[in-house]
Amino acid sequence: MTTIVKRTNGSLLPASQRSMFDDFFNRELFNWGNNNFSASRTTLPSVNIKELEKAFEVEVAAPGMKKEDFSITLDGNMLTISSSKEDQQEEKDGKYTRREFSYQSFQRSFELSKDVVDDENIQARYENGVLRLTIPKKESALAQSPRLIEIQ
Repeated sequence: MTTIVKRTNGSLLPASQRSMFDDFFNRELFNWGNNNFSASRTTLPSVNIKELEKAFEVEVAAPGMKKEDFSITLDGNMLTISSSKEDQQEEKDGKYTRREFSYQSFQRSFELSKDVVDDENIQARYENGVLRLTIPKKESALAQSPRLIEIQ
């Protein structure tokens, strides 16, 4: 038996599912050309989140910063990483004075699942331009090895 599928706008999905998929793939999440800008058009650092066997690792790309420039807070289940850095340079040459100011700041927040993460043992370190947070998993959330159920 042969079934004919009608293609509408290049989609093989039924009309009822098409709008759901179109909406999903057209969201800001998939706007690759704009993924490092906030609503205020300021640059946000790139963030990688890796799930390891016993923890999650968050990497924030922030070259040129010092560990003192960061603030990491946990309010309830909201983990917030922020930074602000202000530079002033003044150069005097005879009657001419040149002043340059720069100010950088960002804030990224992540919601943590209290059932999965051990928020009492979060660790952070900054090295080689990358801020790394290690967020351990609770013992109850670790992958359990399969157990054999005996047949009686």
